[in-house]
Amino acid sequence: MKNRIIFFLGSLMKFIAFTAFVYVVFIIGFGLFMPKVLSKNLSYKRGSNGHLFSRVNEINEYKNVDVLFLGSSHAYRGFDPRIFQKHGLKTFNLGSSAQTPIQTELLLNRYLDKLKPKLVVYEVYPGTFALDGVESALDIISNDENDSETIKMALELNNIKVYNTMIYGFFRDIFHLNKNYKEKIVKKYDTYVKGGFVERNSLYFKGFKSLKNKSDWEFKVEQFDAFKRNLDKLKAMNISYVLVQAPITSQLYKSHTNNEYFDNKMKTYGKYYNFNGKLNLVDSLHFYDEHHLNQKGVELFDDFLLKELPVLNKK
Repeated sequence: MKNRIIFFLGSLMKFIAFTAFVYVVFIIGFGLFMPKVLSKNLSYKRGSNGHLFSRVNEINEYKNVDVLFLGSSHAYRGFDPRIFQKHGLKTFNLGSSAQTPIQTELLLNRYLDKLKPKLVVYEVYPGTFALDGVESALDIISNDENDSETIKMALELNNIKVYNTMIYGFFRDIFHLNKNYKEKIVKKYDTYVKGGFVERNSLYFKGFKSLKNKSDWEFKVEQFDAFKRNLDKLKAMNISYVLVQAPITSQLYKSHTNNEYFDNKMKTYGKYYNFNGKLNLVDSLHFYDEHHLNQKGVELFDDFLLKELPVLNKK
Protein backbone atom coordinates (compact mmCIF):
# COMPACT_ATOMS: atom_id res chain seq x y z
CA MET A 1 0.00 0.00 0.00
CA LYS A 2 2.82 2.37 0.95
CA ASN A 3 4.59 1.70 -2.35
CA ARG A 4 1.41 2.45 -4.26
CA ILE A 5 1.04 5.82 -2.51
CA ILE A 6 4.65 6.70 -3.23
CA PHE A 7 4.20 5.67 -6.87
CA PHE A 8 1.01 7.73 -7.14
CA LEU A 9 2.60 10.81 -5.59
CA GLY A 10 5.63 10.46 -7.83
CA SER A 11 3.44 10.15 -10.92
CA LEU A 12 1.38 13.13 -9.82
CA MET A 13 4.46 15.29 -9.38
CA LYS A 14 5.75 14.29 -12.82
CA PHE A 15 2.37 15.10 -14.34
CA ILE A 16 2.28 18.50 -12.65
CA ALA A 17 5.83 19.28 -13.79
CA PHE A 18 5.07 18.19 -17.36
CA THR A 19 1.83 20.18 -17.42
CA ALA A 20 3.58 23.27 -16.09
CA PHE A 21 6.30 22.92 -18.75
CA VAL A 22 3.74 22.55 -21.54
CA TYR A 23 1.82 25.55 -20.21
CA VAL A 24 4.95 27.73 -20.15
CA VAL A 25 5.86 26.69 -23.70
CA PHE A 26 2.30 27.41 -24.81
CA ILE A 27 2.36 30.90 -23.25
CA ILE A 28 5.71 31.71 -24.88
CA GLY A 29 4.52 30.49 -28.27
CA PHE A 30 1.27 32.38 -27.88
CA GLY A 31 3.15 35.58 -27.04
CA LEU A 32 5.56 35.20 -29.95
CA PHE A 33 3.20 34.25 -32.73
CA MET A 34 -0.40 35.17 -31.91
CA PRO A 35 -1.76 38.62 -32.82
CA LYS A 36 -2.10 40.87 -29.77
CA VAL A 37 -5.77 41.35 -30.50
CA LEU A 38 -6.29 37.67 -29.70
CA SER A 39 -4.18 37.72 -26.53
CA LYS A 40 -6.95 38.34 -24.04
CA ASN A 41 -5.03 36.85 -21.11
CA LEU A 42 -1.55 37.97 -22.12
CA SER A 43 -0.74 41.67 -22.42
CA TYR A 44 2.94 42.37 -23.02
CA LYS A 45 3.28 45.91 -24.40
CA ARG A 46 6.79 47.27 -24.40
CA GLY A 47 6.73 51.00 -24.99
CA SER A 48 3.14 51.33 -23.84
CA ASN A 49 1.51 54.58 -22.80
CA GLY A 50 3.47 56.47 -20.14
CA HIS A 51 7.12 56.04 -21.23
CA LEU A 52 7.92 53.73 -18.30
CA PHE A 53 10.62 51.98 -20.34
CA SER A 54 12.50 55.27 -20.84
CA ARG A 55 12.01 56.21 -17.19
CA VAL A 56 13.48 53.08 -15.60
CA ASN A 57 16.30 52.96 -18.13
CA GLU A 58 17.73 56.27 -16.97
CA ILE A 59 17.53 55.61 -13.23
CA ASN A 60 21.26 54.84 -13.04
CA GLU A 61 21.91 58.47 -14.01
CA TYR A 62 20.07 59.69 -10.92
CA LYS A 63 21.69 59.03 -7.58
CA ASN A 64 21.22 60.93 -4.32
CA VAL A 65 18.29 62.96 -5.61
CA ASP A 66 16.71 65.72 -3.57
CA VAL A 67 13.15 64.65 -4.37
CA LEU A 68 11.67 61.39 -5.62
CA PHE A 69 8.12 61.50 -6.97
CA LEU A 70 5.96 58.39 -6.68
CA GLY A 71 2.44 57.62 -7.84
CA SER A 72 0.19 57.21 -10.83
CA SER A 73 -0.03 59.11 -14.11
CA HIS A 74 -0.98 62.16 -12.03
CA ALA A 75 2.64 62.02 -10.81
CA TYR A 76 4.55 61.53 -14.05
CA ARG A 77 2.26 64.00 -15.84
CA GLY A 78 2.07 66.44 -12.93
CA PHE A 79 5.58 66.96 -11.52
CA ASP A 80 7.91 68.53 -14.10
CA PRO A 81 11.61 68.15 -13.12
CA ARG A 82 12.56 71.24 -15.15
CA ILE A 83 10.47 73.45 -12.85
CA PHE A 84 12.02 72.02 -9.69
CA GLN A 85 15.48 72.24 -11.21
CA LYS A 86 15.07 76.02 -11.47
CA HIS A 87 14.78 76.00 -7.69
CA GLY A 88 17.98 74.00 -7.27
CA LEU A 89 16.27 70.64 -6.76
CA LYS A 90 17.48 67.45 -8.40
CA THR A 91 14.39 65.27 -8.85
CA PHE A 92 13.32 62.00 -10.40
CA ASN A 93 9.80 60.94 -11.25
CA LEU A 94 9.07 57.23 -10.69
CA GLY A 95 5.37 57.45 -11.43
CA SER A 96 3.69 54.94 -13.74
CA SER A 97 0.27 54.45 -15.30
CA ALA A 98 -2.42 53.44 -12.77
CA GLN A 99 0.32 52.74 -10.20
CA THR A 100 -1.24 51.38 -7.03
CA PRO A 101 0.61 51.01 -3.69
CA ILE A 102 1.32 47.36 -4.60
CA GLN A 103 3.35 48.49 -7.63
CA THR A 104 4.91 51.35 -5.69
CA GLU A 105 6.21 48.73 -3.26
CA LEU A 106 7.89 46.82 -6.09
CA LEU A 107 9.51 49.98 -7.48
CA LEU A 108 10.74 51.08 -4.04
CA ASN A 109 12.26 47.66 -3.37
CA ARG A 110 13.94 47.81 -6.74
CA TYR A 111 15.19 51.38 -6.94
CA LEU A 112 15.10 53.23 -3.61
CA ASP A 113 18.67 52.23 -2.72
CA LYS A 114 19.89 53.54 -6.09
CA LEU A 115 18.06 56.87 -6.00
CA LYS A 116 18.62 57.59 -2.27
CA PRO A 117 16.23 60.56 -2.11
CA LYS A 118 16.26 63.11 0.68
CA LEU A 119 12.50 63.55 0.30
CA VAL A 120 9.68 61.55 -1.29
CA VAL A 121 6.60 63.27 -2.67
CA TYR A 122 4.05 60.47 -2.80
CA GLU A 123 1.08 61.27 -5.05
CA VAL A 124 -2.03 59.66 -3.57
CA TYR A 125 -5.01 59.60 -5.90
CA PRO A 126 -8.04 57.95 -4.23
CA GLY A 127 -8.77 55.93 -7.36
CA THR A 128 -5.51 54.01 -7.12
CA PHE A 129 -6.59 52.67 -3.73
CA ALA A 130 -9.71 51.31 -5.42
CA LEU A 131 -7.90 49.47 -8.24
CA ASP A 132 -6.80 45.83 -8.28
CA GLY A 133 -3.36 46.80 -9.66
CA VAL A 134 -3.48 44.57 -12.74
CA GLU A 135 -3.12 47.35 -15.33
CA SER A 136 -0.07 48.81 -13.60
CA ALA A 137 1.47 45.36 -13.07
CA LEU A 138 1.26 44.59 -16.80
CA ASP A 139 2.91 47.94 -17.58
CA ILE A 140 5.82 47.24 -15.23
CA ILE A 141 6.31 43.64 -16.40
CA SER A 142 6.42 44.81 -20.01
CA ASN A 143 8.73 47.79 -19.55
CA ASP A 144 11.14 46.88 -16.76
CA GLU A 145 13.51 43.97 -16.13
CA ASN A 146 11.75 41.21 -14.20
CA ASP A 147 13.08 39.68 -10.99
CA SER A 148 11.89 38.17 -7.70
CA GLU A 149 9.89 41.35 -6.99
CA THR A 150 7.81 40.61 -10.09
CA ILE A 151 6.99 37.16 -8.75
CA LYS A 152 6.01 38.58 -5.34
CA MET A 153 3.72 41.11 -6.99
CA ALA A 154 2.12 38.49 -9.24
CA LEU A 155 1.42 36.21 -6.29
CA GLU A 156 -0.19 39.06 -4.38
CA LEU A 157 -2.43 40.00 -7.31
CA ASN A 158 -3.15 36.34 -8.20
CA ASN A 159 -4.43 37.19 -11.67
CA ILE A 160 -4.13 34.91 -14.71
CA LYS A 161 -3.30 37.78 -17.06
CA VAL A 162 -0.48 38.90 -14.78
CA TYR A 163 0.89 35.35 -14.47
CA ASN A 164 0.87 34.80 -18.23
CA THR A 165 2.46 38.16 -18.99
CA MET A 166 5.10 37.54 -16.32
CA ILE A 167 6.05 34.17 -17.86
CA TYR A 168 6.40 35.77 -21.26
CA GLY A 169 8.27 38.74 -19.80
CA PHE A 170 10.84 36.52 -18.09
CA PHE A 171 11.33 34.63 -21.34
CA ARG A 172 12.05 37.84 -23.27
CA ASP A 173 14.40 39.07 -20.54
CA ILE A 174 16.35 35.81 -20.31
CA PHE A 175 16.92 35.66 -24.07
CA HIS A 176 17.50 39.42 -24.41
CA LEU A 177 14.81 39.81 -27.03
CA ASN A 178 14.39 43.49 -26.21
CA LYS A 179 18.05 44.50 -26.30
CA ASN A 180 17.69 46.61 -29.45
CA TYR A 181 14.45 48.29 -28.41
CA LYS A 182 14.48 52.09 -28.25
CA GLU A 183 11.44 54.04 -27.19
CA LYS A 184 10.43 57.13 -29.13
CA ILE A 185 10.74 60.36 -27.19
CA VAL A 186 7.69 61.83 -28.90
CA LYS A 187 4.51 59.78 -29.23
CA LYS A 188 1.61 61.66 -30.78
CA TYR A 189 0.78 64.30 -28.11
CA ASP A 190 3.28 63.07 -25.49
CA THR A 191 6.93 64.08 -25.13
CA TYR A 192 9.23 62.35 -22.68
CA VAL A 193 11.30 64.74 -20.57
CA LYS A 194 14.49 63.56 -18.90
CA GLY A 195 13.87 62.85 -15.23
CA GLY A 196 10.69 60.84 -15.69
CA PHE A 197 8.16 63.47 -16.77
CA VAL A 198 5.77 63.18 -19.72
CA GLU A 199 4.68 66.48 -21.21
CA ARG A 200 1.35 66.62 -22.99
CA ASN A 201 0.95 69.22 -25.72
CA SER A 202 -1.41 72.00 -24.72
CA LEU A 203 -4.68 70.28 -25.45
CA TYR A 204 -7.79 71.41 -23.64
CA PHE A 205 -10.47 69.42 -21.88
CA LYS A 206 -13.76 69.73 -23.74
CA GLY A 207 -15.92 68.60 -20.85
CA PHE A 208 -17.82 65.47 -19.98
CA LYS A 209 -20.15 63.94 -22.52
CA SER A 210 -22.02 62.49 -19.60
CA LEU A 211 -21.08 62.57 -15.91
CA LYS A 212 -21.95 59.58 -13.78
CA ASN A 213 -24.05 60.01 -10.69
CA LYS A 214 -22.20 60.74 -7.48
CA SER A 215 -20.60 57.69 -5.93
CA ASP A 216 -18.21 56.55 -3.22
CA TRP A 217 -14.68 55.39 -3.86
CA GLU A 218 -14.66 51.66 -3.05
CA PHE A 219 -11.24 51.20 -1.48
CA LYS A 220 -9.33 47.93 -1.23
CA VAL A 221 -7.78 46.89 2.07
CA GLU A 222 -4.78 45.28 0.38
CA GLN A 223 -3.85 48.61 -1.20
CA PHE A 224 -3.82 50.39 2.15
CA ASP A 225 -1.75 47.52 3.57
CA ALA A 226 0.83 47.96 0.81
CA PHE A 227 0.71 51.73 1.27
CA LYS A 228 1.58 51.40 4.96
CA ARG A 229 4.47 49.05 4.11
CA ASN A 230 5.80 51.65 1.69
CA LEU A 231 5.73 54.38 4.30
CA ASP A 232 7.30 52.08 6.89
CA LYS A 233 10.12 51.40 4.45
CA LEU A 234 10.77 55.12 4.01
CA LYS A 235 10.71 55.65 7.78
CA ALA A 236 13.14 52.77 8.31
CA MET A 237 15.56 54.45 5.91
CA ASN A 238 15.05 57.87 7.54
CA ILE A 239 13.63 59.33 4.33
CA SER A 240 11.14 62.17 4.78
CA TYR A 241 7.91 62.10 2.81
CA VAL A 242 4.83 64.17 2.08
CA LEU A 243 1.56 62.87 0.67
CA VAL A 244 0.04 64.91 -2.14
CA GLN A 245 -3.29 64.62 -3.92
CA ALA A 246 -2.78 66.31 -7.28
CA PRO A 247 -5.69 68.30 -8.73
CA ILE A 248 -8.18 66.72 -11.12
CA THR A 249 -11.10 68.45 -12.85
CA SER A 250 -13.57 69.91 -10.37
CA GLN A 251 -16.43 67.96 -11.93
CA LEU A 252 -14.68 64.63 -11.47
CA TYR A 253 -13.59 65.46 -7.94
CA LYS A 254 -17.09 66.50 -6.87
CA SER A 255 -18.58 63.33 -8.37
CA HIS A 256 -17.25 61.33 -5.39
CA THR A 257 -18.91 61.69 -2.03
CA ASN A 258 -16.27 60.26 0.32
CA ASN A 259 -13.38 62.64 -0.43
CA GLU A 260 -13.39 63.87 3.15
CA TYR A 261 -13.08 60.30 4.44
CA PHE A 262 -10.02 59.79 2.23
CA ASP A 263 -8.48 63.09 3.37
CA ASN A 264 -8.90 62.18 7.02
CA LYS A 265 -7.41 58.73 6.46
CA MET A 266 -4.37 60.16 4.66
CA LYS A 267 -3.75 62.60 7.50
CA THR A 268 -3.23 59.65 9.85
CA TYR A 269 -0.19 58.61 7.79
CA GLY A 270 1.71 61.89 7.88
CA LYS A 271 1.88 65.30 6.22
CA TYR A 272 -0.85 65.36 3.61
CA TYR A 273 -1.94 68.02 1.12
CA ASN A 274 -5.02 67.89 -1.08
CA PHE A 275 -4.64 70.48 -3.83
CA ASN A 276 -8.12 70.11 -5.29
CA GLY A 277 -9.83 73.46 -5.03
CA LYS A 278 -6.65 75.18 -3.79
CA LEU A 279 -5.55 76.68 -7.11
CA ASN A 280 -7.42 78.85 -9.60
CA LEU A 281 -7.60 76.06 -12.17
CA VAL A 282 -10.24 75.99 -14.87
CA ASP A 283 -11.29 72.57 -16.18
CA SER A 284 -11.40 73.74 -19.80
CA LEU A 285 -8.11 75.67 -19.69
CA HIS A 286 -5.71 73.75 -17.45
CA PHE A 287 -6.59 70.08 -18.12
CA TYR A 288 -6.39 67.95 -21.24
CA ASP A 289 -8.77 65.30 -19.92
CA GLU A 290 -10.81 64.78 -16.77
CA HIS A 291 -7.77 63.51 -14.83
CA HIS A 292 -4.68 65.26 -16.10
CA LEU A 293 -3.26 68.77 -16.23
CA ASN A 294 -2.01 70.12 -19.53
CA GLN A 295 1.36 71.88 -19.50
CA LYS A 296 -0.17 75.23 -18.49
CA GLY A 297 -1.83 73.51 -15.56
CA VAL A 298 1.37 71.66 -14.61
CA GLU A 299 3.33 74.91 -14.42
CA LEU A 300 0.72 76.52 -12.18
CA PHE A 301 0.50 73.46 -9.96
CA ASP A 302 4.24 72.96 -9.54
CA ASP A 303 4.87 76.64 -8.80
CA PHE A 304 2.09 76.54 -6.18
CA LEU A 305 3.51 73.31 -4.75
CA LEU A 306 6.94 74.88 -4.31
CA LYS A 307 5.41 77.80 -2.40
CA GLU A 308 3.11 75.68 -0.24
CA LEU A 309 5.58 72.99 0.81
CA PRO A 310 8.48 74.42 2.83
CA VAL A 311 10.32 71.09 2.56
CA LEU A 312 10.79 71.81 -1.15
CA ASN A 313 12.49 75.13 -0.51
CA LYS A 314 16.26 74.69 -0.36
CA LYS A 315 16.90 78.30 0.61
